[in-house]
Amino acid sequence: MTLTADTLERRQDRRPWLKRVADACEPYLYSAPSLVLIIAVMLVPLVIGVSYAFRDIQLLNPFSGGFIGLEHFRALSRDAAFYGALKNTLLWTGASVLLQFIFGLILALLLDKPFWGRGVVQALVFLPWAVPSFLAGLNWAWLFNPVIGPIPHWLFALGLMSEPANILSDPQHAMWGPIIANVWWGIPFFAITLLAALQAIPRDLYEAASIDGAGWFQRFRSITLPFLAPTIAITVLLRTVWVSNFADLIVVMTGGGPADRTQIVASYIFTQAFKRLDFGYASAIALVLLVLLLAYSMLIILLRQTLLNKD
Repeated sequence: MTLTADTLERRQDRRPWLKRVADACEPYLYSAPSLVLIIAVMLVPLVIGVSYAFRDIQLLNPFSGGFIGLEHFRALSRDAAFYGALKNTLLWTGASVLLQFIFGLILALLLDKPFWGRGVVQALVFLPWAVPSFLAGLNWAWLFNPVIGPIPHWLFALGLMSEPANILSDPQHAMWGPIIANVWWGIPFFAITLLAALQAIPRDLYEAASIDGAGWFQRFRSITLPFLAPTIAITVLLRTVWVSNFADLIVVMTGGGPADRTQIVASYIFTQAFKRLDFGYASAIALVLLVLLLAYSMLIILLRQTLLNKD
């Protein structure tokens, strides 16, 4: 009986082969415009940028453009400025993400409690995220300027400085200027995402824990953190990648100075590409940064999967 049904089905499906191919390709044709756009906007520039890392691309040298293999990477391995930028990137990324997460979590916990005017407060808290990064860097550079800004005078009044001075010109403390600006600018990202995750936690769990005599810290450790763990892992992963590639504030506020003390890998790429016009060397640096961020992302994802499987 099965053979008879198969035979009838084959006899009925006698459409021309072109028609069968067209029917089979129909779902892919609907998604073709999106695929073409993704390939044109993302994949093609990526492939071209990777190819630049193995070529001598200097805009001021009309004879450049030839294939040089791994020469850029050999020069990069001997580049002390790159290792300094890599070290600064660790400080810039670690301090920025850690402080953004801590203050964002505190804000999310505060905004999770109902109070009069919470909607207005939420709008004010999320306002820095809407400010363009260039404008934010310019404003903070003015705030750190002792001539027109109040911050140096406040630090002097608190006894933290011997005299009102611009910390952006101090090699020892210059990095903390862009870090403070980045923390102010990026707190709303953690506050928004963590607040959404907090509001999804069932309130019955907190009521049951309170009845059992659990204090606020026990409730936070046993209920809030486990529910927030997947969101924390994703937000920290995304924010770390973004901050590592985020050179706007540093370019606007310090330009990588003084004496490269605020130069990170992303701003070093900008310096090589658009100031020294060496696109080949800049592409090699960018490729190294891409590999490092991919390795970091894979470690975070594997750690998250391990924790989920353990639960």
